[in-house]
Amino acid sequence: MNQPTQPPLWRSAYQQSRLLIRALATPTHAPTPLAASAGPLARRLPYVVTSVIVALLVPIGMFQFSDFHRMNDSVALLLSAAQALPLLLAVTRPLQAWWIVGAADVLGAVVVLLAPGLNDDGGTWPWSMPGIVGYLVLMVFLGLRETRRTLLAVWLATAAVGMAFELVSQTRSEGTHVLLTVLSGVVLLFTGALRERGEAQRRLAAQETISEQERTRRTLLEERARIARELHDVVAHHMSVITVQADSAPYRIEGLPPQAREEFTAIASGARESLTEMRRLLAVLRSESAGGELAPQPGLSRLQQLVEATVRAGVPARLALGVAPEGVPSAVDLSAYRIVQEALANVVRHAPGAETRVSVTSDGTDLVVLVVNGAAGAPVSPLEGAGTGHGLVGMRERVRLTGGTLDTGPLPDGGFRVAARLPLTAPGTTPGDGSEP
Repeated sequence: MNQPTQPPLWRSAYQQSRLLIRALATPTHAPTPLAASAGPLARRLPYVVTSVIVALLVPIGMFQFSDFHRMNDSVALLLSAAQALPLLLAVTRPLQAWWIVGAADVLGAVVVLLAPGLNDDGGTWPWSMPGIVGYLVLMVFLGLRETRRTLLAVWLATAAVGMAFELVSQTRSEGTHVLLTVLSGVVLLFTGALRERGEAQRRLAAQETISEQERTRRTLLEERARIARELHDVVAHHMSVITVQADSAPYRIEGLPPQAREEFTAIASGARESLTEMRRLLAVLRSESAGGELAPQPGLSRLQQLVEATVRAGVPARLALGVAPEGVPSAVDLSAYRIVQEALANVVRHAPGAETRVSVTSDGTDLVVLVVNGAAGAPVSPLEGAGTGHGLVGMRERVRLTGGTLDTGPLPDGGFRVAARLPLTAPGTTPGDGSEP
């Protein structure tokens, strides 16, 4: 088997050089201000600080060119402005500003070196001190905006130009090229690390937001599956009754015509098929670790037992049941019980010892469930460590299932109120249209 051959060293070096040159020529971010996502004051701060620095560097640089190097005032002003003014551009376009500042710095060094009559009298070369300060400020903007490859290319270009001036005129060199190379490398390394740390924090925050959304969605889906499993028993009971009645009708009713017998047989067959499909659906909804629930589903008739258990947990609760459980539809009966159960569980967990009132009444069209608790009393041990559902998410889903409404919220005295209105007849619209509660 042939092993893949490695490219020659010179070819790898050539490819890396091309990538570095491309990095110098291609900005990696949009031309936006440094603190574009911050408040108004923070967005203006880079411009204010840079303007102050430019206002200081231009006259100082002009003084050094004209006084130390005996340069014409107009030329000194132009060179100094060319080295400092692009710093204002660096707030939004640091790489483009580096092109201008770098060219102006090189031009200033060449003019000082080659122009006749420009004698060095105390000035620094090849880089002036104002030029070094401005260049380091520019490195801060570059490090906070560009990638590692671009920063490496900028640093290598800085070191290469400084070394070239060292080789051209060693008699004029005062070591400023070494100073600028070291300081620019330190600044780029530090600001680049800050930028990468900030990006990592932003990615982590975004991932946490996505995880929280996924956790909320998973909780909602789990609660819907749990409600579907519970309602299976309710619907299965009615389907079983329909099947038995349709099968026994020809024997209970005398004188049925053949067409009616066939109709009852078709009804019984359809009910059996529906019941089989429901059991298949239940097998999908039930997790592998969850077994079948053998106990009957609870309802309003068991609310008194639920309230008594809450009282034993240290919560003084009272029940006012103003409706006969026998006249409530099965789905509404189960939903009302679960809403009261979850509300009382929340009182036990979050407001232990709070006086609680449970009221279930009917106005003829709706079943009204009201659970109101006061502020938390003396701390007591909760009856149960885990909840019976997923809190308000489960309540909303059960109310949505029956086409009712739910109103929850804190009270002025520090308590909490849960009010649900469940229609006793089938709602005009079918829940489950895909909209979120």
